[in-house]
Order: sequence, then C-alpha cells, then structure tokens
Amino acid sequence: MHLVATDKSKILIDAGLFQGKREEFFEINSTFPFNPSNLDCCILSHAHIDHCGNFPKLIRRGFRAKAYATPSTRDLCRYMLPDSGFIQEEDIKYINKINKRRGLPPRWPLYTRKDAEESLRYIRALAYHKKLQVAKNAELTFFDAGHILGSSIPTIDIHTKNGKTRIVYAVDLGRPNLPYLRDPEIPEDIDYLILESTYGARTHPPIENAEKQLMNAINKTIKRGGKIIIPSFALERTQEVLFFITRLLRQKRINRHIPIYVDSPLAINITKVFRDNWKSFDRESQELYRKELDPLAHKNITYVRHATESKKLNDKSGPMIIVSASGTCENGRVIHHLKNNIENPHNTILVVGFMPKNTLGRRIVEKKPIVNIFGHPYHVRAEVVVCDAFSAHAGKNNLIRYAKACGRNLKKVFIVHGEVSSSENLRKEIKSLNIKVSVPYKNEIVHLKASSRP
Repeated sequence: MHLVATDKSKILIDAGLFQGKREEFFEINSTFPFNPSNLDCCILSHAHIDHCGNFPKLIRRGFRAKAYATPSTRDLCRYMLPDSGFIQEEDIKYINKINKRRGLPPRWPLYTRKDAEESLRYIRALAYHKKLQVAKNAELTFFDAGHILGSSIPTIDIHTKNGKTRIVYAVDLGRPNLPYLRDPEIPEDIDYLILESTYGARTHPPIENAEKQLMNAINKTIKRGGKIIIPSFALERTQEVLFFITRLLRQKRINRHIPIYVDSPLAINITKVFRDNWKSFDRESQELYRKELDPLAHKNITYVRHATESKKLNDKSGPMIIVSASGTCENGRVIHHLKNNIENPHNTILVVGFMPKNTLGRRIVEKKPIVNIFGHPYHVRAEVVVCDAFSAHAGKNNLIRYAKACGRNLKKVFIVHGEVSSSENLRKEIKSLNIKVSVPYKNEIVHLKASSRP
C-alpha cells in the first residue's frame, strides 16, 4: 500500500491485506495512516489478496472515490474479495467460541462477504495502454506485469509546472516465458521505479523444469497405483498446474486415462474467469483457443464444487490427481485430502508453491515424520515432492535486468515487497549498476523531484 500525494491529489496504489498472526493481522489491517475519504482514487495492480484484499476495509473507512484495475483483475476480484470476507467471518466464529469460554468480549471481522460484494461497485476497468486522468494533475496507464492474469504495472504521470514526472510500480513483476502469460513490459521515460524483491536474493530454475518435475512425479505415482495430492492456490497456481497437466496429456507424456479432480469452488470460478479472458493470454495460448484446444481443459478433468462430491474422492482408489486449495495447507478441502492420504506410501504430496513458516505445508516440505491435522497426529508416509520451478515472481536476475533496462532518465529505485535479506541483496546489486536505490521503511515519506521533461 503506497500513497502518492501532490499538492492537488492523493492516489493510493494497492490496498493489500497484511498476513500474519491474528492480533497483528487485525491491528495492521484495521487502521490506515491516512484518511481514506480524502483519496482521489485507488489503483489495484492485480487480484492477489496481499495487493487488493483490504479494499473492502478501505470502503468501510470512508473511501468513496473510484478504484481502477484491468478488466481481468476486476473480474477476478468479484470472486477473490467475497471469498476473503467469508474466510474472515468463519475465522471470527472460531475466535468468538474461544473468547466466550474465556469470558472475553466478541470480535468482528475486518469485513464480511457482504462488505466485499458492496466494494466491487467502486472498481472501474481500464485496459492496458489506455491513458486516463485519475486526479487533477495525474494520469494512469496500465502495462502488463506478466505475473498473473490481469496483473499490471501502474504507471502514473504527475504533471507540475516544472514538467512531467513518471512513477512506475512494478510490484509484483512476473517472469519471462511463463505459460499463457505475456512477458512483463517496460514503460518508457521512467523517473522513479518501485520494484518488488520477493526473490531479490534467489534465482529460479527454468520454468520448463516445472513441467518435467510434474511429469516425473505423476508417472512414478501412477506406477505405484497411488494418488497425487497437489495443494495449490486457487488463483494462478491452479491454472498453471492445469496448463502443464493438459499439455502432458495431449503429448501422451503421462497416462491418458489418469483422472484429474480440481477440488476448490474458488479455483473453479477463477478458472472460468481465465477462460473468459483468453484474449489476454500470450499468442501461443490464444492460438490454441482459436483451434478449440483450451490449454486449461481436458476431458479427464472433473471440477468438484460440492462438499459431498469432495468426500466421495476418499472412497475412490488411485491412481488420480487431486488439485485442491489452500496452497499452504492451512485451510480448505486439501486438509481433508491430506488427512486421508498422507499415511499411504503409494501416494505423493506434490508441493508446487512456497510454504510459509509455521504452516502445515512447511512441516510437510520439511518432511517431519509426524504432522498434526485437525489436532491429531499423522505419520507422513506418502512421498513428498517439492517442485521449486513454479513461481510467478521475477527472480533476482530478472529484477536486476528490469531495473537496468529502465533507461537513463531513471532517478531512483525503491525496493519493497520482500524479506529484509532479499531487499538488501537486491539493493546492493542495483547500486552496483550506478543506479540510486533505497529500501524504504514502513510509513517513510519520500519527496520526489519533478522532472524537467514536458
């Protein structure tokens, strides 16, 4: 969440939901270091919850202006934000049961599903490369970030009596050559760059490795007659996994009879948004759609919407693939699949995303011999395969190349959105290019100099 303020306007870039322990979560997300009712607009770079998830709270605190996002991001928010509100309502029910036993007063969610649905009417769609005046002295243009469907690099042109100053917000930034996504774009004439550092200290294996790891894990498990359980985020990672599985099936590199179950109502809705926005894909994927070869669909794939259908999967024998949320194994239907399959050595738990500390997913990745699920111990006898080539974030080398390619007019780079070690490592790398760079601290105010360019 970044505030761009001039003498004539106040523009908020992103309204992300901070993730952390419950007390910290409520404290940080409940308050804003500015008055939301004074904002001229809000810009949502993409539909990941850490970038858009606190927008309904912004509305509850008095924001009544327009929010701008790409058409695909707006469509994704229609599912992501209400789902976030529902999760908070359910979490508060659990907390209040405990508080009632302890004689503590009840608590309230940051916002409800209804609040989230209400907030959607403030979001306006703006296509890539279309310039729009969003405040008295500010224009907005979206460029493609190549991170997830609809992800953007908001570019703000501030007009002053001394000329125009261009601020570019590359948070989050994608990797080149990701499946179905276009590569990240670089706007021209950048004065100030705000750059993420999620992987500021690490590089990625080639994305082609992800497909090979996926194929090997599936084929190995099929020979054992087991099930492949894939914990996956509903947005982006599920669709990426489906893309590779569909291609492997069409190329006959995995058993053409293997059934695949996508067990997540949110992931089903999100995948429909992807299909509806196929013209936002890269050329190769658009060509597949024109040939009626949907890269996210195959006759083997079954979408499981209802809980009763999900439970029936426990009674089916393998081999099969189950892709289910959540990606960290902390909530959702995947926990039930883990409970029912983690002790069978014929099965595989295939990890396709980063698992944060203190999560069930991290304990599985660390191959703890026993893990607790729903408060009961389970022996980890299933094979655990970690596929580390999946990531929608630019790696260290991609980030350095991006900063270097921003041109001679670049006055300074601000590094955000990363752990301290990653941000500091990236700062040193960019500094070595003779580019001014800093890592802002929370609530720091930075004064930007106006450009002399017309």
